[in-house]
Amino acid sequence: MTGFGLQEENHMQLGLVGLGRMGFNMRERLRTAGHEVVGYDRNADVSDSESLADMVSKLSAPRAVWVMVPAGEPTRQTIAELSELLSEGDIVIDGGNSRFSDDQTNSGLLADKGIAYLDCGVSGGVWGKDNGYGLMVGGAAADVERVMPVFDALRPEGPREEGFAHAGAVGAGHYAKMIHNGIEYGLMQAYAEGFELLEAAEVIEDVPATIKAWQRGTVVRSWLLDLLVRALDSDPELDDLRGYVEDSGEGRWTVEEAINLAVPAPVISAALFARFRSRQDDSPAMRAVASLRNQFGGHAVQSAGPTSGAGSTQG
Repeated sequence: MTGFGLQEENHMQLGLVGLGRMGFNMRERLRTAGHEVVGYDRNADVSDSESLADMVSKLSAPRAVWVMVPAGEPTRQTIAELSELLSEGDIVIDGGNSRFSDDQTNSGLLADKGIAYLDCGVSGGVWGKDNGYGLMVGGAAADVERVMPVFDALRPEGPREEGFAHAGAVGAGHYAKMIHNGIEYGLMQAYAEGFELLEAAEVIEDVPATIKAWQRGTVVRSWLLDLLVRALDSDPELDDLRGYVEDSGEGRWTVEEAINLAVPAPVISAALFARFRSRQDDSPAMRAVASLRNQFGGHAVQSAGPTSGAGSTQG
């Protein structure tokens, strides 16, 4: 391992752009591992630099810069600015949730200046500082090897292959993370539906205890289940929060890829649509279904007014 301002064997210097919830904790984990991190964020309270240019000026060539800013235009603008500030032989890692199709554009822009590019899908959330982050990387093998000490510091302890993957060429890291998040949508929705069924069943007297009992020995145990139990410990009815769920975009991209590749993905698709439904105070589609049922069969319906009325026909 050579270059990138090595302080001692396997200790690197890294510029880190974006010190939000993920980036801030990543900086702390890297520093704990002995790496020198020079961070930049628009929030001066957490930033180590006054500007992107100031951050770059504090790095020794050849430089390595990790970008952790929101996907889309913020990432594109940051990488475009870095392309003017960095030099041939430097490397940029996009660790945000960029769409994989953006990686070729970003990589090409940097390649014109002789700057290498890696895309890295990062999973671990706010727990990553202590537990480590699952990493999925796309790019040239030689470039991956150049910054492996950083990846090793960020990933969980244990065998490298259980927390890190060089998934393929540029774009593969973000593609892998996209599919990872699509799977996450489906798992979360399954747990949520199971919770609602338990809540609705009169025979179940203790829903939190039932779900907690799944944590050991069952085939549905997982870290997501552990987090659900944690939530139930503090809010047994889960009624402190409104059931409104955003999506980061990766679930949509996963479904789009399933369509493009003619791969059936009914669970992930349904989980994505369930998130859309969560944002509706009232569903026009379900109003239409209720109207149709009332029209053809006189089935019971509820008025949209302050009091409800019902039809007279069963079925």
